[in-house]
Amino acid sequence: PGSSGGGGAGRLRGGLELGAHWHQPLKEETKMNAEPEKKFGVVVVGVGRAGSVRIRDLRNPQPSSAFLNLIGFVSRRDLGSIDEVQQISLEDALSSQEVEVAYICSESTSHEDYIRKFLNAGKHVLVEYPMTLSLAAAQELWELAEQKGKVLHEEHIELLMEEFAFLKKEVVGKELLKGSLLFTAGPLEKERFGFPAFSGISRLTWLVSLFGELSLVSATLEERKEDQYMKMTVHLETENKCPLSWIEEKGPGLKRNRYLSFHFKSGSLENVPNVGVNKNIFLKDQNIFVQKLLGQFSEKELAAEKKRILHCLSLAEEIQKYCLPKK
Repeated sequence: PGSSGGGGAGRLRGGLELGAHWHQPLKEETKMNAEPEKKFGVVVVGVGRAGSVRIRDLRNPQPSSAFLNLIGFVSRRDLGSIDEVQQISLEDALSSQEVEVAYICSESTSHEDYIRKFLNAGKHVLVEYPMTLSLAAAQELWELAEQKGKVLHEEHIELLMEEFAFLKKEVVGKELLKGSLLFTAGPLEKERFGFPAFSGISRLTWLVSLFGELSLVSATLEERKEDQYMKMTVHLETENKCPLSWIEEKGPGLKRNRYLSFHFKSGSLENVPNVGVNKNIFLKDQNIFVQKLLGQFSEKELAAEKKRILHCLSLAEEIQKYCLPKK
């Protein structure tokens, strides 16, 4: 390909430097009125909240769903079928010629194993964040995807939210002095979702996407297991040495909420106004995935996205080491 990235790849500009996000729906040229020449057979692994939404989106007539054919779902529970979609065994999903794509929507601790199995079986993979609970595993899986010539896509619906679009506009061109982001929610099982820096990686992704690469200054974890309470406090700084703090606080009675405060040279931003409902964020993510399957992202865009994801995973791992020093 020429220097423009060639073919479809060159068309999806809009920069994917650290911090860019995609709001555009599928490009017009992808919305073929005729049936697409090729449909990718899809299996959904895990049918919790994310998996159920994925199945719904795959069954609805959407531009990107026209390129996908839902073959079945895999679950550890014996469910038989959901809305006429058949349950199939993991073995059948891996060996079936029909299945070309796996959506991994299981709990975080199982992501790495599933991604490896499906890539080794020659399937493309879409995985809910965090793709793994260690940096080394993510790097290894990305190498495996490249060897196999398959798309490995980590979902980041938090970058497709209206709040993030609002923040992105607000922050652009402003000089940060300091900032903080606090997230509160009910208790979460660490056994299934990993250390809080990983289960909360979408908050970290926000900060990195807004302010560029960050470095860790310090991190602490306060835990009262008997009360199901946990508070992780992380101090980060931007490349210009501006302090950013990120706090995850979880416990009974805590409502799901984000509190943020960013101070700029030109004024302050305290919390995000109500900017409307986040419509179809999983579907927007699926559109991005289909564009990747169709080769419509340039190498540069894919490299910038991968760099951001690995940077966030590496920070999450550093935070975990800081909070859980070796005994």
